[in-house]
Amino acid sequence: MKIVVIGHFARDIFHLSDDASGGEKIIESDGGITYSIATLANLCLKDDKVVPVFGVAEDEYDRIVERFQRYENVETKGLFKVKGGVNQVHYFHSPAGNRTVCSKQIADTIPFSRIKPFLDVDGVLINMASGFDITLETLDYIRMQVREQNTPVHFDYHSLTLGVDKEQSRFRRPLPDWRRWCFMINSVQLSEEEAAGLTAERYDEPTLINQLMPLMVSALLITRGERGVTLVRQEHKKIFRDEIPGVSAGQPVDTTGCGDVFGAAFFYEYLRTKDFLKAAALANRAAAVKSLFFGVERLETFREQLSTETPTG
Repeated sequence: MKIVVIGHFARDIFHLSDDASGGEKIIESDGGITYSIATLANLCLKDDKVVPVFGVAEDEYDRIVERFQRYENVETKGLFKVKGGVNQVHYFHSPAGNRTVCSKQIADTIPFSRIKPFLDVDGVLINMASGFDITLETLDYIRMQVREQNTPVHFDYHSLTLGVDKEQSRFRRPLPDWRRWCFMINSVQLSEEEAAGLTAERYDEPTLINQLMPLMVSALLITRGERGVTLVRQEHKKIFRDEIPGVSAGQPVDTTGCGDVFGAAFFYEYLRTKDFLKAAALANRAAAVKSLFFGVERLETFREQLSTETPTG
């Protein structure tokens, strides 16, 4: 099995309150598409191939290539050098538990010319990690390139539903072309917040589902954090809705990257089994495991951790 992963790399910077000193504690980690790649690399078999496509700042290129080459099943030919700094995503956590997200140095969109050579695959995972990862025109080219082979495409809206204000803070805003982004996509992923703010009409979920599924979408996933995920699937021209309850792997620490991990685990299991329900269940457990830690490093023991969680309900 071979999977291409498209989206922006980032450096996540967590600004936390330090109870001991009364000041600030900073934790840094590779982020963005890194969560998707690490999840796939640790779930896929040795003979499978994960092919990320994204630009890397010149001064970070060697480090990032070396980082992903630690995985035997990750090919780094799709990484390319770009001028400018690394995407930075700053997470500011207040003592009350609120979080503000600021994005700095967002990279240019990934051109189709960089993606095209790597589309002879079994699946295409597109994670809009920054919201500016690819253009709608590039997505159209991807769809045209893979449709004759009937290659599944999983599309995570993620930060596509976010704008950037003058202070570089992210804010939710409707997406005028949301239908075009969904058209002819095998599986579409949204958090419930993203789904609620997606349309200018402020469609409720039943109306959004009725509008979205006729766009040749086979599966819609609406993630709900610790409460689980709603799976809407279209099979033999019939619509089925499944409510998959949340699971717990322990006390949550940080939810950053949970959606990325969810999408990668879902797509891997779907490509392996062609079963949306099994894929959503695995993804649900994977996201719960990710919530136990900051960053991506503990994804290295993913398989073992996935076998130890227990349902909450």
